[in-house]
Order: sequence, then structure tokens, then C-alpha cells
Amino acid sequence: MGSSRLGLRLKEVRTAAGLTQAQLADAAKVSRKTINTVENGVFIPSTIVALELARALNTTVEAIFYLKD
Repeated sequence: MGSSRLGLRLKEVRTAAGLTQAQLADAAKVSRKTINTVENGVFIPSTIVALELARALNTTVEAIFYLKD
């Protein structure tokens, strides 16, 4: 699956939660660079990272990531 098929709302959800990239990174146990590259569509996170992001944002993976038709 390429990033062109992946819809991404991470930045939108993160900013709505009032978190910086660094704060989300700390909560999800990843680096700030990971958050940045995911938000910019450079990196597709593993299932574990996606689940950690969703948990840190108190939402579901589906609310952050989705497959485009």
C-alpha cells in the first residue's frame, strides 16, 4: 500500500487535541521526527505505532488513517 492510497488526518486530530508534535511523540513513545514524517506522508506507520498514536489521541486508528477509494 503506497502513501498515495492512505488518507491521513493525524495533524488535524493532533492540533484539535491541543498537542505539539513533541507532546504527541512523547505520549505515543516515538520520536518527533516520526510524527513529522507521518504527517507529511513520507512514512506509513506500523500497526503498533498507529495504535499508539490513536491511544495517545484518545481516538481510533480509523479516525486517523483510512484507505482512499
